[in-house]
Order: sequence, then C-alpha cells, then structure tokens
Amino acid sequence: MDTSLFDKAAKFAVEAHRGAERRGKGFPYLIHPMEAASIVATVTNDPEMLAAAILHDTVEDTDVTIEQIEELFGPRVARLVHVETAQKGASWRARREVQIERFRKADRDCQIVALGDKLSNLRAIALDYHELGDALWSRFHAPQGKKDIEWYYRSLAAALDKLADTAPHQEFISLVESTFKG
Repeated sequence: MDTSLFDKAAKFAVEAHRGAERRGKGFPYLIHPMEAASIVATVTNDPEMLAAAILHDTVEDTDVTIEQIEELFGPRVARLVHVETAQKGASWRARREVQIERFRKADRDCQIVALGDKLSNLRAIALDYHELGDALWSRFHAPQGKKDIEWYYRSLAAALDKLADTAPHQEFISLVESTFKG
C-alpha cells in the first residue's frame, strides 16, 4: 500500500495544529483528526479520503487555506476538506443547518469523511457525559445547551444515512441514543 499521500497529509496536519489543544481535554488537538482518519479507514483505504480526514480541520481551525490544500494534495482532497469546513460568521444554529444540508447533499465519499469527524466528536461527548453529566453542556457554545447538541447530532445521523450500512454510522446512532436518552 502506498501511504505517501497520507504521510504527507499527517506531517502537514502536525504542523498546522502545532501547539493546539483539544478543548477541555488536555491533549494535542491532532489526536482528533487522527481518530477521524482511523474511523474513515474502517470504511475505505482510499488514500485521498484518509488524507482529507486527517486534514479536515486545517482550513476551519488554522491559517491554512483551501487553495493550499488543493495545491499540495489535489482537487479531490480539497473538495473533501471543503465540504467538512464549517462556515464562519453566522449564528450557531445557522452554521449547523448549512453544514447538515451540505452533508445531506454530499456524495458518499464526502459523507464518509464527515462521519469520521462527527463520530470522533460524539465519542468524546459520550465519554465526557458519562463523567460530567449535564455539566458537560456548558462547554458548548450552543444557545440551548444539550437540546441544541441533541438536535445537531440527530440531524447529522439523518443527513449521513447513506452510510447506514457501515459500522461507524451504526456506532454513531448507538451513541446518539445512549448520550441523549431521556
């Protein structure tokens, strides 16, 4: 297997996220994109999709531009990263509504990369909820706390339903149900 594209993307992501910490976790931010890529790898070994998974937050959270991603990793990786990149400036709810609709309309490859990211996030939420209970929801910028976060993750599950036949989507559904029960 040729891992050169993934290796290049991983090195790029290390530099882009250097010094960043996962909010509220106390460990390097890069752990999250690595987990997202690991999740994607359970569905595909496509090098461009794996590269996009590890790069998915570089444009949203660093000074990296989508043009740089395209120049270094090609148009397909750039497109996959772009679909994952949240818009800035609008309200919390409006940004998520746009993202959910983008995922709903996206092709399967884009959805797989998105699912890697969102499942990684949901795993962290589920673990933190187990430890912190309802105090967890104050960490989020969602105006209505748990209610908004639940709406978002249930909406994501529906938007990514083209992947219902995959283990990551099934885990996602299970975590939504266990985290937001009652």
